[in-house]
Amino acid sequence: MHGRARSRIPAHPVPARPVPTRLMPAHPVLGPWVLAGGAVLAVAQGAPGLTALAPVRRLFPGLAGAGAPDHVALTFDDGPDPGFTPRFLATLAARGVRATFFLLGPMVQAAPQLAAEITAAGHEIGVHGWEHRYATVRGPRALRDDLARACDTIAAATGTVPRLYRPPYGVLSAGALIAARRLGLRPILWSTWGREWTPGATPVSVQATLARTLGGGATVLLHDSDCTAPPGTAVAALGALPWLLDECARRGLRAGPLAEHLADGPGRDYRTNARRG
Repeated sequence: MHGRARSRIPAHPVPARPVPTRLMPAHPVLGPWVLAGGAVLAVAQGAPGLTALAPVRRLFPGLAGAGAPDHVALTFDDGPDPGFTPRFLATLAARGVRATFFLLGPMVQAAPQLAAEITAAGHEIGVHGWEHRYATVRGPRALRDDLARACDTIAAATGTVPRLYRPPYGVLSAGALIAARRLGLRPILWSTWGREWTPGATPVSVQATLARTLGGGATVLLHDSDCTAPPGTAVAALGALPWLLDECARRGLRAGPLAEHLADGPGRDYRTNARRG
């Protein structure tokens, strides 16, 4: 697409190994308790993933990125992508607007200079992880290693330590929450998106989808890469971006990064997270 070879990151998790069918016989007394305990653990691991559903996210405004009522947070996932991210940066620069970019570790590893350019342009950096897989199919240690690797790669390229975390697909788990806490990361999802990753999406369809839920205090999710989505995803988002900025201005809403949006952190002085010497 656009005359370049795109290195794609798998959009779907690697199938888990089959569970062995030969199990130890259940203890006549402990068996039911073991099964019940396993069920509780499964719910505890997967229940946070329900926040990927819009009705559930509305019950957790902080996690959904609810912010200042006169402000809209602009966020972009899956970059940095040499084929698209510079065009997003140019559009934002022409309007004097900054945003938050949730970066994928392998994309930063492949284009470290572009990641550095995002930071140099005054944008905020968050981490989207290393492998673009559902957190609910991964254990706590794997998730911590994944996030730590991505954070280290981002910090090495940009000189800035991420403080915000958006899980792939917006799906959290107990393990992901534990890993994020240990690494000093705040999970942030979104309240408004363009659904540009759906097959056949266009700038017009993205605009219509955004318009339904856009409002003061919203956090908007768009994608500046096709690496985990169908071809055309980033083009649809890019085509809708000027309209989004115009619509915010028409409604008297400021558009900017999450650091200017969230009242309780990571704070407006997010550049102080830059590594020292």
